[in-house]
Amino acid sequence: MGFFDRLKEGLKKTKDSVFGQVNNIFKSFVKVDEDMLEELEDVLIASDIGVAVTEQVIEKLRESIKEKRISEPEDARQELIGILEETIGENESLNINTSPSVILVIGVNGVGKTTSIAKIANLLKNQGKSVALAAADTFRAAAIDQLEIWAERVGVPIIKHSEGSDPAAVVFDAASYVKSHNIDVLIVDTAGRLHIKKNLMDELAKIGRVLDRELPGSDRETLLVLDAVTGQNAISQAKEFTKTSDITGIILTKLDGTAKGGIIISVKSELGIPVKFIGVGEQMDDLQPFDREQFVTALFNE
Repeated sequence: MGFFDRLKEGLKKTKDSVFGQVNNIFKSFVKVDEDMLEELEDVLIASDIGVAVTEQVIEKLRESIKEKRISEPEDARQELIGILEETIGENESLNINTSPSVILVIGVNGVGKTTSIAKIANLLKNQGKSVALAAADTFRAAAIDQLEIWAERVGVPIIKHSEGSDPAAVVFDAASYVKSHNIDVLIVDTAGRLHIKKNLMDELAKIGRVLDRELPGSDRETLLVLDAVTGQNAISQAKEFTKTSDITGIILTKLDGTAKGGIIISVKSELGIPVKFIGVGEQMDDLQPFDREQFVTALFNE
């Protein structure tokens, strides 16, 4: 299966439970009216798009229907698809044009942070880039061990220290390594311990200073990994992380395990941060750059 087919398969729960209902609403009404819009609003809120964003979407649809004098439900459906794409925002790719470039990856335990790092490393390697990993989540020995297993699997070098080491010291060594080995991209696994926010903030700031000093002028991405299964709670979690980090993109994992895929539609509106990668399965290539047209098509395609 190509990625689009896997995307459709991965979004099946969201589509069946929510967007199938959206399609049915457009089929069951013979004309566009306020009752139809109210039903749509209820279904979209249930999809974990969120109340505020749903209200904005429905209001835009209401205005378009009025301005364009839309009377056919199918025309209104096409209009809704366009509004949802617009709400998601433009596709934004990774900004890693310098060599080396740095990708910092943050996220709480259990969201799929380590596997996401491995999958991005694999993706970049397949694009012909050389990649190294830095195990700067030194809070847990398991995090270091897990990243080492993935590094071996993907076939990329890993720079690590022992559990409890200073994360910034790991990043210092990793920066030295990528410079001396002409590595294109350094991916740094960082700790995601929101319950001790002050420590996390200090740790990330220290890592940032090391990178500024050792890799001046390098492009840098800070990607936050969120678990789609948690729906709107993931948005709340992201808002907390934005207080400690300048996040440049979201990785949304486990879309295949939830009916809450509608969360993607609200991420940009709620956070002002683009979704850069989505995960729809366990396979190495089941994490791919986010494409809003493919996503919306997969949800509405009958």
